[in-house]
Amino acid sequence: MTKNKLRVIISNKQKDVEIPTGVRMLVRRCCHAVLELENFEGYAEISVTFVNNEQIRELNNHYRNKDSATDVLSFPMGENGKYDTDLETGAKILGDVVISMEKVVEQAERFGHSLQREIGYLTAHSVLHLLGYDHMTNLEKVHMREKEELVMNQLGLPGSTSYTLDDE
Repeated sequence: MTKNKLRVIISNKQKDVEIPTGVRMLVRRCCHAVLELENFEGYAEISVTFVNNEQIRELNNHYRNKDSATDVLSFPMGENGKYDTDLETGAKILGDVVISMEKVVEQAERFGHSLQREIGYLTAHSVLHLLGYDHMTNLEKVHMREKEELVMNQLGLPGSTSYTLDDE
């Protein structure tokens, strides 16, 4: 995706966790790396929003009927490679990523890695969902995990061996 354009709209709607310096650039690099890995063609737009546990719990309850906080939610705007297009820019609107910063802190501590690694991983995971990937079967989970780790390694954020393939 080297000659293609990517617009990442990042917003912070929580005050519980300070967003570390460089995270906005990391999120952009991560989105770009996933699209490049997937040979995505053309202009693309992705929205990434940082929230707290209560905000993501409300979204999870409203959209998935799960009354609990989760780490990340993906709201794809396309299906089968077809996306809505921003008429002004011509960008394919891939969708929205919502990340709970409280969960980022909890999981970074649990897995023994940096907040940057956790944010990068959740961003990669979610962008793959925006592109149509899922993890309903073990094979799909492994396939997604391989792609996520490729992106993390490419960005210099290698994983630890403490990750497990948890059910969501």
